[in-house]
Amino acid sequence: MARKNKGITLAKHGAILAIAALIVRFIGFIYRVPLTRMIGDDGNGLYSTAYQIYTFFFILSSAGIPIAVSKLVAEKIALKQYGNAHKIFQVATVFGICTGGFFSLLLWFGSGWISQWIKSPRSMYSLKMLAPTLFIVAIMGTFRGYFQGMNTMVPTAVSQVIEQIFNAVSSIVLATWLMPRGVEFGAAGGTLGTGIGAVGGLAFLLLLYIPLRPKLKKRIKKYSHKENLISFSTILHDMLYLAFPIIIGTAILSVTNLIDLAMVRRGLNSLGYTEQRIDQLYGILTGKYVVLTTLPISLATALATATVPSISASVARNEKEVLENKMNLVLRFTMLLSAPAATGLMILANPIIILLFPNQTEGGLLLQVGSVAIIFFALAQVATAVLQGLGKVYVPVRNSLYSSIVKIAGNFIFIYLFDLNIVGAVISTSLFAFMVCFLDLKNVVKNTKVSFDYGFIFGKPMIASSVMGIFCFLFYKIIFWGTQHNAIATIGSIGLSMIVYFSILFVIQGITREEIQMFPMGDKIIVLMEKRGLLKV
Repeated sequence: MARKNKGITLAKHGAILAIAALIVRFIGFIYRVPLTRMIGDDGNGLYSTAYQIYTFFFILSSAGIPIAVSKLVAEKIALKQYGNAHKIFQVATVFGICTGGFFSLLLWFGSGWISQWIKSPRSMYSLKMLAPTLFIVAIMGTFRGYFQGMNTMVPTAVSQVIEQIFNAVSSIVLATWLMPRGVEFGAAGGTLGTGIGAVGGLAFLLLLYIPLRPKLKKRIKKYSHKENLISFSTILHDMLYLAFPIIIGTAILSVTNLIDLAMVRRGLNSLGYTEQRIDQLYGILTGKYVVLTTLPISLATALATATVPSISASVARNEKEVLENKMNLVLRFTMLLSAPAATGLMILANPIIILLFPNQTEGGLLLQVGSVAIIFFALAQVATAVLQGLGKVYVPVRNSLYSSIVKIAGNFIFIYLFDLNIVGAVISTSLFAFMVCFLDLKNVVKNTKVSFDYGFIFGKPMIASSVMGIFCFLFYKIIFWGTQHNAIATIGSIGLSMIVYFSILFVIQGITREEIQMFPMGDKIIVLMEKRGLLKV
């Protein structure tokens, strides 16, 4: 019974963080649309360039620390060593102040050289605005880890949402205020919002921690005679030991993105593109293609996050049949989400770009070429989560490294040799996604010995999505012909295509009524299908 309750608790914790991550992603998508309209593709290129570099510095300064702190604190609290638990938090905070401060200064003073090397001198202002954020985020991570170690995910989840809300509002306000001074200052205003968001998230955690501090001290004093305080060096060693695999794993992806950034920008520069055009093209790539494809992938990420505890529990209990059913279900649900999303973005690429960015209409070709990556990335997210649940934390890291080599080779071929500019970058990204997906799924099968129903998982969603794609194209053409209005035609064709998709799935027995209810607006989809006689009441 205790083990069952623990499994339920883990699932709830995973679900809380997954929901928060989904909300954060959605807010991020929402605010990037008006921000792109404001600073344009040119400004988006500067914004995204700076953010890629900031992400790498963030990983070096504090990635993995929250998880390491939460694990160490949880272990000590389980033993009622509350003094050691709090000391771990204190050591982590000191460490965060040191590393966050160091990398903040490094990014601030190195921004000029970095921006020159990547052939984006105007991104220097955005880099400087992001530098202080490293210091704030490093400290915030230790607080999140401490609360998670005390077996509560709510502070972390709420602080993430608050951080993103502050980020969204301040980014738009500051970009609007600074844009008249030049696009580089407008982009810098957008990046400054990241720091303000971090301040908001940290402030919320401090408001929770300060009233709690007297109670923590009282509890520490009560049990102080039962424990021996561990040394600073021991805590630091244990913390870095746990954080290192996470840092390595995330750093590989970040380095791949940095290499991608450098290859795209320097490659286009060597082919004779102007600095402004390079910024525009990179802005289209990151501000439109990446933003629009990330949203459906984030649904898979949320699903994966919530699934890990359940899969880990089945592995621990050696429940092979239950594990097989869970993995078939989560992969099928991922395909049911990602396949129509990829197809819809491919068919409605240009109408969606025109709808969201009426004054900056380039980018449809990237979605047409690279929307298939949504399926591969979504499946890879789930497969990675399964491998982590199995304790194979280094396997996804290795697979990402191999796939990164393919991506770099693809960049060289498609950008440098074939002169496909950012289209080449999208093709190599799709190859990267396919490789990660293939290798991760291969390792899942190898390590679990489970059998997948490939026809049910992959075949039926692809058949339904393909038929939906044909109808989606026809719906858009017919509605646009009748209304001469892109927004009505785009939204209308999306709604009708969803009904067609689920209807086809029912006809080929690819989904049940209960599974439709798991989708966003699932109940409304069922009602619409019942009204049209596509589903029996």
